[in-house]
Order: sequence, then C-alpha cells, then structure tokens
Amino acid sequence: MASRSRPRVIILGAGPAGLGAAYRLRRDDQAEVTVLEQHPVVGGNAGSFVIEEQRVDFGSHRLHPSCAPKLLTDIRAFLGAALLDRPRHGRIRLRGQWLHFPLKPLDMLRNVDAGFLLGSARDALTKPFRAVGPQESFASVLWASLGPTVCRNFYFPYARKIWGVAPEALSAIQARRRVSAASFTRLAKKVVSQLPGVRRPGAGRFFYPREGFGQISEAYADAARQLGASICLGRRVVRAEPPTGARPRWRVTVESGNGADTIEGEYVWSTIPLPILGRALSPSAPAEVLAASERIRYRGMLLIYMTLPVDQFTPYDAHYFPEGAVSITRLSEPKNYAARPDPVGRTTLCAELPADPADPVWEESDAALGKRVAKDLATAGLPVPAPPVAVHVRRLRHAYPIYHIGYEEPFGVLDRWAETLPQFVTFGRQGLFAHDNTHHALYMAYAAADCLTPSGWDASRWATYRQEFASHVVED
Repeated sequence: MASRSRPRVIILGAGPAGLGAAYRLRRDDQAEVTVLEQHPVVGGNAGSFVIEEQRVDFGSHRLHPSCAPKLLTDIRAFLGAALLDRPRHGRIRLRGQWLHFPLKPLDMLRNVDAGFLLGSARDALTKPFRAVGPQESFASVLWASLGPTVCRNFYFPYARKIWGVAPEALSAIQARRRVSAASFTRLAKKVVSQLPGVRRPGAGRFFYPREGFGQISEAYADAARQLGASICLGRRVVRAEPPTGARPRWRVTVESGNGADTIEGEYVWSTIPLPILGRALSPSAPAEVLAASERIRYRGMLLIYMTLPVDQFTPYDAHYFPEGAVSITRLSEPKNYAARPDPVGRTTLCAELPADPADPVWEESDAALGKRVAKDLATAGLPVPAPPVAVHVRRLRHAYPIYHIGYEEPFGVLDRWAETLPQFVTFGRQGLFAHDNTHHALYMAYAAADCLTPSGWDASRWATYRQEFASHVVED
C-alpha cells in the first residue's frame, strides 16, 4: 500500500488510458490513486459487454503487433493464454469487387478491375506533376500523393461517411495521422510486406483477448485494484475545483445513485473530452475557452448489433465499405476475432454507422436500424441468411474527433488553458482529441506515470512525450 506521504492522483475516466495510468502509478508506488468513471463498467469505448449470450465490443478493435514492447509484456502477463495471436482476415469492397484486407498482391491482381489498376498506374507515374496546392487539406494531400483513382474510389467516399464532411474541409493532419498508406511507396510496402519471405514479424496478424477486447481494460483494472487503486464506477463528475491558496488540493464532486461525494487529491489526470471538463470546472472555464469548446467537434457512431440464427455469417473478421451506396462503414463478426464456437447456432454482427446526434437516423428504432443494415448487406452482395433473432443498438457520441481545417486554433485554446490548471494533466484519445489506437492510449498512460517524479510533475519530459504522441498514425 502507498504511504501517506504519496500524493493522491484523481483519474477521470476508466478507459485504457485511465486504467493504464492507475496501474503504473500503483505498480511503482508513486501515488495513491482514485479512478472515477461514470459508467457501471470499465473500458469506455474499448470495453466489451454481452448481447444475446455473446461477448461483443464497441465496434471493431484489435491490439496491433506495433504495440510498444513494455505494454505487450504487461498485457501478456495479465492475460496469459487468453491473449490470442490471430491472422488478419478482412475484406474491402471496391468498385463492386472484394479485396482481402490487409491487401495481398495476388489477390489484388485477380480481383481489382483493370480500370482501377490502369488508373492507379497512371497516377503513380504522374505523381511528380501533382501539387498539393495553396491550402493543404485531407483531399489535397491524398490527391497529390495517391492520385484521383484511389481518392475517388476509396478515401474520399470513406471520409465523407466516417466524418460526415467533405474531404476538402478536413485538415491535412487527418490524412497524415489517419491514413497509414498515404503514398504509393507506403502502399506498395504494405502490399509487398504480405509476401512470404518478405513479411515482417506480426504483419497481417493481431492480438485479441479470448473474452473480447474489453478484457484488456478489465485486466488493467484488476491489476490496479490489487495494488491498492480505488476504481469508483457509476460516478459522474459534476464539478472540479482546482487548488487555491487556502485549499492546496483538487476537489472533485461526483454524483451516483447514492447521492453526491467529494474526493480530494493533489493531482487530477483527465482522459475525458476537454470540452466536457471545461463545463465541469468550478469556477467555470473562461469565456474564450468555452467558445473554443463549441468549435471542437466529434463524430458520433451507431453500433448496430444483429444476432442471426446461424453459427457463422462469413469466415471474415471484418468487412469495409467505402462505397457511397452502402451507408455502414464496417461490419465485424466478433466470433471470428476470438475463433469462438459459442454460442452454438448464433452469431452477432456489429455494423458501424457514423452519424451525429442531430441526424434523424440517430433516433431510429433498433428494428428500423436492423432493417437498414440488412438492406446495406444485400446491396453489397451479402444478404442475411435468415431474419435476425434480435437487434440491439449502442450510441457513441464521441466516437471520432473531426479535424476540420483550422481545428488546431480552438483545440490550442483548450490545450493551453489546460496547461494553466495547477497539477492537472490531460491525455488519452479523448483528452488529447486524438484519433489513436488503444495501444497509443496506453502508451500515453505509461508516459504520464513516467513524468510523475518524487519531486513533482516533470513538465519538460511530458512536453517531449507530447511531441512523440503527435507522430502516432492510426492502424486499421
């Protein structure tokens, strides 16, 4: 147990970032730790839950082999044989044809139509003559590097569906951080890396817990608790009061079914969206900060779970749909991720439909959304073999950050304001408005713990880590 001389760190949010920080702080006996989470379970958007007797995730999640070795070592120690090493086996629908994902050279030659191949070859040859243009954007950067064929048939329609805005309105940063193959050279390397004899360790594979992706967060929570961390679920933060001269500790007020409670600590580490924090602070954040919060936008997501009365829908773990004729962006089959035979005679599909809470589709009934998914699958040549046993819908309001052109200005206002708060740190996917993978969020958590020293917070070291975080590129 931590001695009384240790500071108390109050962590807001029990997703991977918050739990990873709690574990590391307690493992090295750096601080007393209290984690506050508004939901009744840990994991956030990286959690798992049960639908129709089957563990499912909030969409499609994988632990990538590029995960930092120290993270993978800990996760393997937590999960043991329950952490499966699985082959990637997905498909992308491109111009009416299915391509294996990750891309494979022979599969592409067999299944990509001649017009796409010829157009891509022409675009590769004419790349030196394409310029980004006077104003960089998601569209201009990818157009200059990949050309019209790939952009028009894949990235641009997919961007419109995922973020709900025109590619020309998205920042170039969205292209650099979200598109791992943003040039023909990178794309060629990704394809060639699948060839036998060239394939690097871990290429075309992923790690996945036997009991669903949320098992990673649950394992971190269990480990942190065993080391003395207090993880308080069902606690919604309603007020956060920074230290003052008369009161040198943070005071955080939470509400639960049992009423209101107040927790005090030397530090607050937040993994919740900065706009939410600005409204919870007391006294409230300055007017310019609240105004900047209104200019920060997130894309919502409808997750539509359709349970079918069959053992397996397809042998593929995920299907990607960039085409505009299909409204969903991705379909995953959780049983295929974990290679589980149960439940026998049933499988649950998860369809991802990006939307905003103001969109009419957001309020559609579960049954209506199930019909929408069935229609999409029929359009894509994947008709459901039988009527669904059940349809359940989960609604995520903060699924993806949207990097509009110029988003850096309002985010910078929020970020600089957060830096002025005493003994306060914001990190994680939501806390840094980052479209990152789970292993990136965990890396941020470990980095934050590394910056808490016996003499206090090492701001210089954290600034170096922040520069590193900005280089993260999302892996699909």
